[in-house]
Amino acid sequence: MHNKTMAEISRDLAAGAYSSVEITNELLNRVQQRDAQYNSFITVTAEQALAQAKAADARRAAGNASDLTGVPFAHKDIFCTNGVLTTCGSKMLSNFVAPYDATIVDNFNQAGAVSLGKLNMDEFAMGSSNESSFYGAVANPWHKDHVPGGSSGGSAAAVAARLVPGATASDTGGSIRQPAAFCGLTGLKPTYGRVSRWGMIAYASSLDQAGTITRTAEDAALMLNVMAGFDPKDSTCMNHEVPDYRNTLNNSIAGLTIGLPEEYFRSDLSADMQQAVRNAIAEYEKLGAKVKPISLPNTHLAIPAYYIIAPAECSANLSRMDGVRFGYRCDNPQDINDLYKRSRGEGFGNEVKRRIMIGAYALSAGFYDAYYKKAQQVRRLIKNDFAEAFKEVDLIAGPVTPTPAFKRGEKTTDPVAMYLEDIFTIALNLAGLPGMSVPCGMVNNLPVGLQLIGNYFDEARLLNAAHQFQQVTDWHQQKPAGV
Repeated sequence: MHNKTMAEISRDLAAGAYSSVEITNELLNRVQQRDAQYNSFITVTAEQALAQAKAADARRAAGNASDLTGVPFAHKDIFCTNGVLTTCGSKMLSNFVAPYDATIVDNFNQAGAVSLGKLNMDEFAMGSSNESSFYGAVANPWHKDHVPGGSSGGSAAAVAARLVPGATASDTGGSIRQPAAFCGLTGLKPTYGRVSRWGMIAYASSLDQAGTITRTAEDAALMLNVMAGFDPKDSTCMNHEVPDYRNTLNNSIAGLTIGLPEEYFRSDLSADMQQAVRNAIAEYEKLGAKVKPISLPNTHLAIPAYYIIAPAECSANLSRMDGVRFGYRCDNPQDINDLYKRSRGEGFGNEVKRRIMIGAYALSAGFYDAYYKKAQQVRRLIKNDFAEAFKEVDLIAGPVTPTPAFKRGEKTTDPVAMYLEDIFTIALNLAGLPGMSVPCGMVNNLPVGLQLIGNYFDEARLLNAAHQFQQVTDWHQQKPAGV
């Protein structure tokens, strides 16, 4: 049963092939027996999961089930979960038990889905390799000495290892799409404002967006159906009509126009990576799509703009963690200044400290106009590039990452090299656009992903295009050896 997708489990439960309690027990046993080699979970909520599964079986017997009723999954440990440890991968929150549910968590509870626990992540979602977690690095199930990507590395590793069929995740600069690509999975980052951020611990408020990591586009559609929608508790959540994303999955994509940005096929993108992406584009042409070269001329400015804006927002958001109200508190502080300094110095890891310092500098008197304001102006240029492109094309395609998954420790001493891993993903967050990573090949025996980019609130078209690709390819069905 552990090899089933979320959609397959949903259909099996409806047909009575097995119960939610049975599938939940099997997956909990797999987590207990196998996760030590991946370190994908921070907290396993076995007792709660079995209670949810029993309730789901009763709900299904009463004829009151939705698509995900009784279907197991897990949450990235960035979403507040009532009565459950919510750490954000940090020592700073290692004792924080959330007193309420994030809107996303509540949505899945209302749907009757079964959460197995909370998944590992880079500390406060800052990282591209899941090596900055206070709870230790996560291993890529394809090659355990390689990273699974970040910050949603725990979500990706758990799904790739068939510990759960799907997981929630979050994406600030590529943190859904990059780990999905590294682990051979389907990752969906919705339009900014499509999914509520209420109860999601903030890194960079104008960039963060919750999404999904699954094996298939069909499963992503099922999860987005539960997650999407207006939330009055989140001032950035858009009151925009939510379609049933399953309804258009099987539509023909004949006549779809796909743009290929010349800037995404750079000289430093290896020939093997380029070939995998171009092979995927060729499959779309066989399905009747048209391909058109386009330009996104300000792409090269995305990383410098992002690494001003995101740290600036992070320095503001994390200022609330001071050892006074909640979270980690240093022992025996001498005075209030000592309390602040030691609690934050001991509670935050090196990458978080680095970004707080960069952000505080960029926002300081005399530097705001030169750095933060300028970065926001560049952000508008990047957004305008996409707006011009979408006048000519329906979707944009390219690579997700410049390389397959790299080895653990390979880039931890070089932050700039780590930041460059996000060269193809960051622009979407700056513009607020939806994007997906879809498995499209193997390079050096490691999976790689095709990135699909849609216009605002065009997730249905993205999911349709990804699903049609997965009907004629089997990259999404590949799994790591021994899983």
